[in-house]
Order: sequence, then C-alpha cells, then structure tokens
Amino acid sequence: MKTWLGIIAAVALLVGGLARAELVDKVAAVVNRDVIALSEVQQRAAPELARLAGERDPRKRSEQRNQILKEALDTLIAEKLVEAEVKELGLTVTPAEVDEAMADVQKQNNITDPAQFEQLLAREGYTMKTYKEFLGKQIVRGRLMQMKVAAKVKISEEDLKAAYAQYAKLEGDEAEVHARHILVAVDPKATPEQVEAARKKAEAIAQEARRPGMDFASLAKARSEGPSKEDGGDLGFFRRGVMVPAFEKAAFSLKVGEVSDPIRTNFGWHVLKVEEKRAVGVTPYEEMRPKLEAQLRQQKTEKFVEQYVQELKKKASIEVKL
Repeated sequence: MKTWLGIIAAVALLVGGLARAELVDKVAAVVNRDVIALSEVQQRAAPELARLAGERDPRKRSEQRNQILKEALDTLIAEKLVEAEVKELGLTVTPAEVDEAMADVQKQNNITDPAQFEQLLAREGYTMKTYKEFLGKQIVRGRLMQMKVAAKVKISEEDLKAAYAQYAKLEGDEAEVHARHILVAVDPKATPEQVEAARKKAEAIAQEARRPGMDFASLAKARSEGPSKEDGGDLGFFRRGVMVPAFEKAAFSLKVGEVSDPIRTNFGWHVLKVEEKRAVGVTPYEEMRPKLEAQLRQQKTEKFVEQYVQELKKKASIEVKL
C-alpha cells in the first residue's frame, strides 16, 4: 500500500483439454473474472526472491520463498480489486502527469542521466515503458484512495506532540554515520550461481579494502559498479531509518575505519566502510512538526487503505491457487 501513497491480468481463451490444464498449472489466483498468472507473482517478487540466494539452509529458503510469493500475490490481488474500482469510477491519468511523476522520481533520487535511470530501472525489472505504465496506475490508485480514505484521516495537536516526545526520546543520543560503499551489481533475474559469484567478488574487494594503507575512495572509483563510484562511493552522513535494514545494521555496528563483509540489497552486494560518526542534537518541535505530521498522515492513511482493501476483498470472488 505504501507505494500507492508515495506519489510518491492475463485473460486467455484456450481450446482443448491439454492447453486448459497448462493454464490451470500457471494460475496463481482468480479475482472475480481476472486471472493472476504465477509468472506475474514471480516477477513482482523477483527483488525479494533474489535476496534468498544468500540463505544456504534449503528449508529456510523454501519457507521464505513461499512467504514472499504469498505476500506478492496478496499485493496483486489488492491491485486487481482497486483497478476494478478505478475503472468503475472512470479515473484516468494523462501522459503529461506520468512524465511529471517520472521527473519527480528522478529528482528525488538525484538522477540527471537518463541512461543511469534506465539502468536502475532495469535492476528492478522495469523498462522505461513498463515503469511509465506502473506510475500511471499508481497515480490513479492514489486518486481513488484520496476519494475513499483521505477524509477519514485526522491529525490532532496531541497526536503531533506525542509523536515528537517519542522522537525526542529515540533521537536524543542518536548518531549520524558517514560511510562509503562499493557495489557489485546483481541483476534481479540472476541465477543463484551468478549471485554467489558476485558475492565472492565482493568478498575479495572487502579483503582488498582492509589492506593497510588502502584508499577506499580510490578503490571505489576503480571497482564499484554503482552511481556513486565517481564520488569514491561517498554516501555522506545519514541517520537510522534512511538506508535499507541490512545496510543500516552494518553501518551503525561497525567502528570508524572498519570495512564490512558483503551486504545484500536489491542492487547487489555492497562493501561498506565507516569513515566517521558524530552525535546529533534533537531538532526543535516547530521544525519537526511538518515532518511528523506527514509521517502520521501516512501511517493513518495506510491503516484506512488496508481497511478499504479488506472491504473490497469481502465483496469479491477470490480463488487462490498458489
């Protein structure tokens, strides 16, 4: 649901018993009269499934794979139901609106090179065309949620002060970390063997980075496959809650000057070095108020969106075959 708020079916007519049997084998769910193919579920789950390559316990890997597929299917079912509501209400989006959203995504990620943007999209399994289609759907879904949910969301001053008190308690002794990283890129559709080969390459880079006197920034410029390579892999200062969990855990657990073991994310394997840490003060309430209000609004909106989707599910005919 979060992606709907951040803006930021295959139907086959087949003849013959054998063809029909093959179709059934590949159906993950039927939502009213719309079919969700297993391939759709696998594609949606691809980034998460790619992370399983590092799990060497077959039982755990199987359990995690099943859970990932289930969550991806739940998301696709919700999307089917919302798309039906969008069509019924006649909600549309113009190409100009999609282009504006695309420009916003690039701006938020500090991307100015179109080729770099296409490369990042490819790692997530998108082409420019399919990503525009995705954004268009997100926009109209957002409009539907604005119609159905927005009026229910209320933020009081008491809510904001309670959120600030919690923030101040958590952030009072917090630190910021300044880190650099080297990326060994991994395609979302990479085989387990390719993922493991990339991990070994990252491990070798980590060992090289730990050599006495090694300049990590120079090594990043020479070996990294990420967009920050020209800056020596510099990520600047960041607090908790900014990076993905695995990356954040390593950054805040390492001592200054230490180099991490390879860390897996959607983009591949990262080797991280902590350059420095510094204590940060608590931001005053009036300065934090707009951010806290936005966070609370998103949290409450997500809650009402989930309730709305559950209502749609109760009214729908849903047959899960996965």
